[in-house]
Formats: sequence, structure tokens, C-alpha cells
Amino acid sequence: MEQLVFELAAPELPCLANFLPGRNAELLAVLPAFIDGRHNATGLLLWGAPASGKSHLLAAAVALARERGLAARYVPHPRDIADDAIGADTLMAIDRIEEADAAGAGRMFTLFNALQERNGRMIAATRSPLATLPLREDLRTRLGWGLVYEVFALADEDKSTALGAYAKERGFALSGDVIEYLLRHGRRDMRSLLATLAALDRRSLATKRPITVPMIKDWLQQELEWERRANG
Repeated sequence: MEQLVFELAAPELPCLANFLPGRNAELLAVLPAFIDGRHNATGLLLWGAPASGKSHLLAAAVALARERGLAARYVPHPRDIADDAIGADTLMAIDRIEEADAAGAGRMFTLFNALQERNGRMIAATRSPLATLPLREDLRTRLGWGLVYEVFALADEDKSTALGAYAKERGFALSGDVIEYLLRHGRRDMRSLLATLAALDRRSLATKRPITVPMIKDWLQQELEWERRANG
């Protein structure tokens, strides 16, 4: 039953405001300046463990660039780099670059050079640190010319504080037992947890009930009963 709240919670669109910094405060401060071209670098490499937030940051960077009137594109995998991407955008955000095959690496190399020539920028994300990236050497060298940041996942002991702070920014309070309940049940990655908070906030406003553990359990029970009737 506890898992259902996470399934009901639609993730918010990634932005810098809903990325909890933890040990990534310096990176979050650098990103807007890099996007605006205030750093003398073509590339920004993000590396870190799975679920540390790299994809969120790529999508958030593209969203911020577009808000500022820049042409920007998110590419989920190097194989998805389209022919029209080379020379068309100011900012390119490319995910999972450690999985690039020879053709994908070649496109990245061409794209990087094109961006460098016209003062564009590339943000690339990988699970591997620069020194062990399984890419052709000329591409790895170019990525190393720019900014390189490790993205750190929030430690478990920091999640309670982060969830409380995020709720406070949204204008509602979370008690310690609610936070403990959320961390004990279901997915523990921050994307799912923040989506759950947003869903609980909407539920609280709709029902005019504060967010408590009984309120969460009542909601889950209602949804389970609805599912049973729907599947009849």
C-alpha cells in the first residue's frame, strides 16, 4: 500500500529550484553562469553515481537556457544526436556519454568543435570520471579542457533536512514522523521523494487537511478501494 503514493506522484519538471544541492552547492552556482557564457569554456562535464541527479541537472540547464532566450537541446544518449543539432543550438546537454559507440563519439567530437567555433556550450553527463571515460582520446581531451564536476547524491542522513527545507520553501510544514514514513516506505531517490511531496501538497490543499501519516494512509486506502472498484 505504501508504494502507491509514489506511483500517484507525477514528477515535477526538472529545474534548478527543485534540485536539492547537498554537496553540490558550488556546481549549482556555476551552472547559470556557464549557460550564459560567462565562463571561458565550451564544455562542462558532470559525472557521478546513478541517481545522483545528473539527468535532472541537464534538463534543468536546458530549461534555464530556453527561459533566457537561448536555443538549447537535451539529448538522452549520444546516438540521438541529430544531423541538424550540429550548428543549430547554443547549448547542447548530452546524457550517458560513457555509452557512446564510435559513431556517437564522432558526432560528439564534431559537435564540440562546432560549438567551440561559435561560442556555444556543451554539458555532458556520465557515470565515469574523466580519467576512465571509454571515449576516443581527442574527445576525452576536449571534455577535460572545460569544467569538470562530480555530482554527489544526497546522503541518507541529509534527506530528512532536505525534505523539510523543500516543504518549507513550498509553504507547508512536514513533521518528523511524516518524513520518517516517507523515507521508510517506497523509493528513496530524491526525484521520487520530491514528487511525493508535491502530490501530498496538492492533496492537502484539495482536502484541507494537514499532511500527517494518517492523512497519507487514508489517501492510499481510498486509492486502493478505487482501484478495486475500477478493476471490478
